Amino acid sequence: MSQFPNDATGDALNAFKKNGFDLTKPMEIDFFIAIPSEEIGEKISTEVKRLGCKASVEQDEITKEWTCYCTNTMIPFYDDIIKFEEDLNNIASQYGGYTDGFGSFGNV
Repeated sequence: MSQFPNDATGDALNAFKKNGFDLTKPMEIDFFIAIPSEEIGEKISTEVKRLGCKASVEQDEITKEWTCYCTNTMIPFYDDIIKFEEDLNNIASQYGGYTDGFGSFGNV
């Protein structure tokens, strides 16, 4: 039985746990924001850095789609991730972007 809600965030946290990540310790979590252009991505990047995360803007070589990657070091509590994604989405939506999931390579 899962300790997390049955949604995309809960599924990701369950995958973290299954992969052996310690969910009681800080992790670098990469949040993804789909963006319409590099220029918009740079504006979003500047704003999300004010939330205390690192940010970069990259274009996929194959699809040519733009993404703003926001890396935040945090303990992966479900509610905190939901709140952080909401904060990112509030910024992104002002520019025509939207949050598009998150991932991690594990504990810091």
